[in-house]
Amino acid sequence: MNTRISMILAGVLLVGALFAGYWGLVLSRAPAPVVQPPPQATPAQPAVAVVEDQTRQPVVVLAHDVPPFVALNAADLTVEKLRTVPAGSLTSVDQAIGRIPWRTLHAGTWLNEESFTPGGPLARMIRPDERALAVAVDEVIGVAGQLSPGDYVDVLLYLRQDTTNLEQSAQVVIPAMRLLSVGDQLGLANDGSPASQPLTAEEKKQQAQRGNAARTVVLAVPEQLLSRLMLASQAGTLRLAVRSADEHLLSQYWAGESTSPGNVQSANRDLYQFTQLAFAQAPKKVAQGSQPRAEIEIIRGNQTNQKTP
Repeated sequence: MNTRISMILAGVLLVGALFAGYWGLVLSRAPAPVVQPPPQATPAQPAVAVVEDQTRQPVVVLAHDVPPFVALNAADLTVEKLRTVPAGSLTSVDQAIGRIPWRTLHAGTWLNEESFTPGGPLARMIRPDERALAVAVDEVIGVAGQLSPGDYVDVLLYLRQDTTNLEQSAQVVIPAMRLLSVGDQLGLANDGSPASQPLTAEEKKQQAQRGNAARTVVLAVPEQLLSRLMLASQAGTLRLAVRSADEHLLSQYWAGESTSPGNVQSANRDLYQFTQLAFAQAPKKVAQGSQPRAEIEIIRGNQTNQKTP
């Protein structure tokens, strides 16, 4: 009886051992990798790619800093595709190769015709008959720091009463002066483009803060009135009065073919006392070699005569 039970148990154990061995062999084999079919492009995807390429336009930029007065070559240039193209920018490398910049240009600068035009930012902001002149300002003269490039201002002069000026006065020395810059904040060039390279948001914020504390402003002064403003800045105290932006003809105040001469004459007539103080005739020089002769006073009764011997 015990022998039969022992044989049955042995058979069960043998079957279990065979099953365990088979299962272990199956688990030890790595599963075959499943090959995924390549994704098939939908018809909409190529169309989107084409639309994105069409929205970007080529712009020629500098690959590194370039010095002035050196002709550009292909190694200096690269082409980037931008969604927003700067106005007047070059679109082909061939347009820039061989051309000579007049000032130092930095890497990443997009090129346009002004990159090869002589003169700095201020020179590109004034007209041929204007001059850029800096005027010292403070919080009072500069309208509490609220001036901005592009504003039009009247230049006022205050003359104090003293021994040379018997009556104090205040007058408009030159009206409708265009502000070119406030501190290091520049306005627009004559073609409407920024006179300086575009700034980042952080640089604009820092520039605005410096503009509120600016100590100088630059005015576009008609050539024929340049000496007047210079003399006025030395004769008395200047003030700047901002004019309304609704005066749409201010841009032609000094440049208009029909109105500019009349405006100059009107400005000359409006001067009061400053004409005598600043534009007084210089004393006549005594000719060399001539000596003044002494005069003899002759008194005859109640008559007095002066005679030169």
